[in-house]
Amino acid sequence: MNDISSKPDQDLDQIKFSKDENLNNLLTSVIHEVKSYADRLMNQIRKLSDIGRALSGVHDLNLLLEMIVDQARQFTNADAGTLYLIENNTLRFKIVQNDRLNIRMGGQTGEAIPFPPVELKESNVSAFVALKGISVNIPDVYDTDLFDFTGPKKFDKSTGYRSKSMLVVPLRNHENDIIGVLQLLNAQTSDTGEVIPFSPDYENLTESLASQAAVAVTTAKLISDMNQLFESFVQVMATAIDEKSPVTGGHIRRVANLTLTLAEVINDQKNGKFSEKHFNPAQMYELRIAAWMHDIGKVTTPVEIVEKAKKLQTIFDRIHYIRLRMEYLLQKVKLKGLQKKLEISQNGNDADALKRVDEEIEKKLAELLEIKEFIFHCNEPGEFLEDEKITRLQAIAKMTYVDEEGNEQPFLTADELKNLSIRRGSITEDERKKMQDHAAVTLKMLKQIPFTKKLQNIPHFAGAHHEFINGKGYPLGLKGDEIPFEGKLMAVTDIAEALTASDRPYKKAMPLEMVYKILRNMAKGEELDADLVELFISENVYDLYKGKYETNGSGAKGNGSSVEAEKEKASRS
Repeated sequence: MNDISSKPDQDLDQIKFSKDENLNNLLTSVIHEVKSYADRLMNQIRKLSDIGRALSGVHDLNLLLEMIVDQARQFTNADAGTLYLIENNTLRFKIVQNDRLNIRMGGQTGEAIPFPPVELKESNVSAFVALKGISVNIPDVYDTDLFDFTGPKKFDKSTGYRSKSMLVVPLRNHENDIIGVLQLLNAQTSDTGEVIPFSPDYENLTESLASQAAVAVTTAKLISDMNQLFESFVQVMATAIDEKSPVTGGHIRRVANLTLTLAEVINDQKNGKFSEKHFNPAQMYELRIAAWMHDIGKVTTPVEIVEKAKKLQTIFDRIHYIRLRMEYLLQKVKLKGLQKKLEISQNGNDADALKRVDEEIEKKLAELLEIKEFIFHCNEPGEFLEDEKITRLQAIAKMTYVDEEGNEQPFLTADELKNLSIRRGSITEDERKKMQDHAAVTLKMLKQIPFTKKLQNIPHFAGAHHEFINGKGYPLGLKGDEIPFEGKLMAVTDIAEALTASDRPYKKAMPLEMVYKILRNMAKGEELDADLVELFISENVYDLYKGKYETNGSGAKGNGSSVEAEKEKASRS
């Protein structure tokens, strides 16, 4: 017999297998059928392989589940299909499709599936498959009493549909766990559309497809779980900062939301300088995580600096020390006056002398009270401290008194003088550097995290939110295009949030008019990106953010402070 394995069909008709023509025709017909079956089987296996590769590249669970049902129905030429996943010890509908009834629920369609979960009872065919881990192939659901098909029959009665052939296979992952069930309904002939039973070949190949699908679903869920784990890590870090300082925690959340709002506005630009700039979903996610983590380094910043509301404040406001000190001096003056008056009374009770003592006491008390009031005024961060006031503080610091132990003490210690002499705001240069260290610490901490490829820019973005266009920012002193666009964007939203925040102990919230003035002033000084600032203002980004994320209206009224003073306060964000 000739080799026929590689011969085309037309050549087979020319081969003579026997001198008996009838036998020859019979053999040729059989060979045609075998070859046709083999070709069909090879095509199915090839298609199954293609489907497997396609499934392995999809990690969006909704898209993946929809693709599994689509491919399985196409593979078996089934009119309808349903996919369940095991959740909370039930089978929950994830995909429902029916071509004849034009039904597509779940998956990318987003249409909710109204059917309740299926209890894991063996009387239900899908539950049976899930529990036993074996496939079930039924030629006609109306001609079997193996399972309870009350549900499908009610569905048929209400829709006019006729459920007939059914193939139900388990989704078994690489760990041999059943994670769900794929149910196909009404296999059809390719030419006439007649409903036929699912062939054993389709059953075997569908089981193979289901296994590949289960692995793909497990992988997608694992990736989703990893993303959720990472999200939880981000939230935990933000919570840690929040617990340390509610001021900072609120700032992180607001900056993240404000950043996303500005990014969404950029995506909506059809004309202008940002018309070609677009954040795809992956880039938006990366930006969101970077915004949530931009101040992660503040976990190392002393809380007394973060929340320093007064110049003398550390863990508590040391103005209380000065209050006690001044009260001691006031009482000491009064006591010394009383002693003098007692001596005068004992020596003849000279009325003029007593009057002079009273006047001297009142004068000294008035001087001390004025010094006390001046020091208290200097402790407030709201006003710019002029040279003459600093000179006055220095003079007060040189004044001394004798304590109860006979030791000479200054009116103000060197550290008190240093803090009270802060010209603007409430933190010293040393404290400012410590505050600014958070950007370097953020960069250092984030570089220790093995981010995935899609998140690899997070350290670069988050670590650049205090860089200035003119190169005078921190921590790296980047300038111009050395700063990533996302870093420039967060620099604008970070400053805007700091200026509008109403929960800062060292400042009041500002009205938007003043905020816009400060942002434009910083853009003019080449600190912030001028185009981003103008977009932020012209598109009312702050109002959009408030409408989407906040419910308490716009920021509180400002206190009329200068632009420079508010810029200094905003720099602590």
